[in-house]
Amino acid sequence: MAKNAKKVAETILASIGGEKNIRKLSHCATRLRLELHDDKLLNKDRLETVDGISGYFFKSGQHQIILGTGFVDKVFAELIRMGVKEESESGESVSDSSEADEAGGRKSSFQQMTKTFANIFIPIIPVLIATGLLMGLRGLLVDGLGIELSDTLLNLSQVLTDTAFVFIPVLVTWSAMKQFGGSPIIGIALGLMLVSPVLPDKWDVTFGDAEPLIFSLPGFDIPITGFQSTILPAVFMGWIAAKIEKAAKKVIPDLLDLLLTPFLTLLLSMLLGLVIVGPVILSIEEMLSSFILFFFELPFGLGGVVYGGLIQFLTITGMHHTMVPISVQMVAESGYDLINPIGTAAIAGQAGAGLAVVFHQRNKIKRTNMVGSVIPAFFGITEPVMFAINLPKVSPFLLGCLGGAVGGWLASLWGLAAAGTGTTMLPGALLYLGDGFFLYIVVILVALSTSLLSTLLVFREPSPTQQEVSKV
Repeated sequence: MAKNAKKVAETILASIGGEKNIRKLSHCATRLRLELHDDKLLNKDRLETVDGISGYFFKSGQHQIILGTGFVDKVFAELIRMGVKEESESGESVSDSSEADEAGGRKSSFQQMTKTFANIFIPIIPVLIATGLLMGLRGLLVDGLGIELSDTLLNLSQVLTDTAFVFIPVLVTWSAMKQFGGSPIIGIALGLMLVSPVLPDKWDVTFGDAEPLIFSLPGFDIPITGFQSTILPAVFMGWIAAKIEKAAKKVIPDLLDLLLTPFLTLLLSMLLGLVIVGPVILSIEEMLSSFILFFFELPFGLGGVVYGGLIQFLTITGMHHTMVPISVQMVAESGYDLINPIGTAAIAGQAGAGLAVVFHQRNKIKRTNMVGSVIPAFFGITEPVMFAINLPKVSPFLLGCLGGAVGGWLASLWGLAAAGTGTTMLPGALLYLGDGFFLYIVVILVALSTSLLSTLLVFREPSPTQQEVSKV
């Protein structure tokens, strides 16, 4: 039976004290996020008995209702139609942020940075997923089926698969400008300047096929190249450009705003970016990329054990988003993603533990709701099963991490890598069509079965009498 988004939205409003009690409304891929004026008006028990709501938890001043991928968009739309004011996750004002701090405790600078990076890269991910799937399809045709593509078809396929990663600074500066409150169209222009064909290609300079441009200052000669396939310089350029644009708007008369603001923003951003900020941040990015590659290539699969076992602890805090730009950078520079199969193992581990809890559950209604939380994990979305099932019961979450560690160990030991990034679990299999498909499936099955079997053996659902005793 299809879930009724309108009914769920009405029940949510009734369970939180009505529309006027909502201070901020937003949502992510699976959860509706609410910040309330009066938290005491929320009826948690009523929320958790609604068909369509997979779970509820409170974190960082937000009431987070787990609805699942796709369905959360429908419920959010119904709430907007009912008159609830829409506000995107990235649209925090200063006053809103301070109120949130008082309601849920101050977020650390690192948490704020993590959220900012997530907001920048989430809009880009669908393009990267599509590109990765195209890479997998080409790999299947060429490496899997042995089909020899003509020069024309090969070049066209490279246009499809390489463009997004080579010109990733354009996407990043666009999204960063939008995130930091600047004009997205200026971000696009800025990104295009970073990869302009007038500048020597970064990779040609790296491999000695071209010489950098030299910008001379008294006592200094600064080499300048393009910023193809770079992430962090584009983020900082977007941030700088947004700051410059805002400052310019404060001092430039409205009559001259259309002429002078874009001119000054692009001019100053490019000078600072190409000459000062860009080279420094690029060096930091290269050192970070080298370290990450070193970590995941540690002997005996140790990197996979650590990452596969611990990444879900970062997911609890939302800090797992810090890995997104690293994955994108890895694919942009090397053409493969070592993190993807290990992250998939971590998700499969939580899915296996969640399935074990479902098998233990004898209450049919609760079991049905639990199944709805487990299914998204097979499509790469781990939050429902983790927050609604495993984490509250503790041991299934830990045993899910064990499955992730075992699967991550195999993936790292075999040197398994995806041809793209952005998608995991069953949809992610398309990234391995050309090479490693069988090993990828084995990693998923091993991680899932490890957590499933260990949770079936270790975890025990408390009996009614034990629950009553615990409440006394």
